[in-house]
Amino acid sequence: MQGNKANPFEEPVEVELQGAAGSPDQPVDPSGAAVGDDATPDEALAKAEEDLARHRDAMLRMQAEMDNLRKRLARDAEKSRKFALERIMKDLLQVCDSMERGLELANGSATVELMREGQELTLKMLAKVLQDHDLEVIDPAGQPFDPEWHEAMTVMPSEELDENTVMEVLQKGYRLHDRLIRPAMVVVSRKP
Repeated sequence: MQGNKANPFEEPVEVELQGAAGSPDQPVDPSGAAVGDDATPDEALAKAEEDLARHRDAMLRMQAEMDNLRKRLARDAEKSRKFALERIMKDLLQVCDSMERGLELANGSATVELMREGQELTLKMLAKVLQDHDLEVIDPAGQPFDPEWHEAMTVMPSEELDENTVMEVLQKGYRLHDRLIRPAMVVVSRKP
């Protein structure tokens, strides 16, 4: 030691470890409670083994529950994938029925006017089904060309339209919830 200052790390410190009951010699079971003074080491060991068995059983039950939960979630996910399209398929069956009725009429004495009217109604029915299931039509005629949603098939000179304007839609595009399903195939204008 130097001078009058004492270094706290150089002095020995006595530490007394005590059990839950306050006595350093009293055994403590795994739950933290003191085992009675009259408990023999064999009794304490038996109590500890009993606690271990109880905790092991609880752990195994929890693992089994987690395994069952994992299996149930996998089954539910598989079922969701299989039947995700069920609602739209039911709606499309109405369109299919309408087309079949139209074909039956075509074999009979239906006029061209009546057949055209039936096709228009079927197309409207199909468009409603697609709209009800959030499929949005991309029909950009007269709009500025957007390569994110449109696919330019050709470029043609035009004096009437601004440059990079959609002159003609060769095939409509579709998007579902802002995700492109198919780009619109278009003819784009350019200055002559």
